[in-house]
Amino acid sequence: MSEEQLVVGFIRGPHGVSGEFKVESASGYYEHIVQLKEVTLKLNDSEKKCTVESAQIGNSTLYMKVAEINSPEDVRKYNGWGLSVPRRFAHPLEKDEYYIKDLIGCSLIFDKTGLAEFAAPAGQFETVGTITDALEGGAGYLLEVSISESCTVLGEKLKFTSSGKQRKVLIPFTLKHICNIDVKAKTIQLMHLWILE
Repeated sequence: MSEEQLVVGFIRGPHGVSGEFKVESASGYYEHIVQLKEVTLKLNDSEKKCTVESAQIGNSTLYMKVAEINSPEDVRKYNGWGLSVPRRFAHPLEKDEYYIKDLIGCSLIFDKTGLAEFAAPAGQFETVGTITDALEGGAGYLLEVSISESCTVLGEKLKFTSSGKQRKVLIPFTLKHICNIDVKAKTIQLMHLWILE
């Protein structure tokens, strides 16, 4: 079984005429990307494995050259593609940091006792939705939540759109709105139901 891959950056256009390109880091850090010897360029289901010829930080940007891309035209074909690497080469996490890939698929749970900041007794949690994506907003990250059809703590009009499709909502990824993030158990606790309205 191959090692799990994480996207550590994105190609953001050519730099010069030799096929070098600008890289935007997914974490905001570049030092771990400079050390890479190989990357897999990825967009949806398309992949291209590449050998890194050079990588250097300059002017708050990372410039990279891979052996398989040799002109600005080649770079433009891959503009927006992610640089995917085995998890062990991704930027190490600090306390209270998470990889987006680990948050996707987590159940959003709510403490039916109403004591969100305390540990609820077993069986008092209900799944209100599933995290389907994480998006960068103006004030920070937002979690996209697909509301659960079987949720009993929300009314029917909050579970579905007017056309009858399963409703999705965005909630701020802040400790004012969520707590008890457990990526191993794949659960994130919602602090307040009103954020789903």
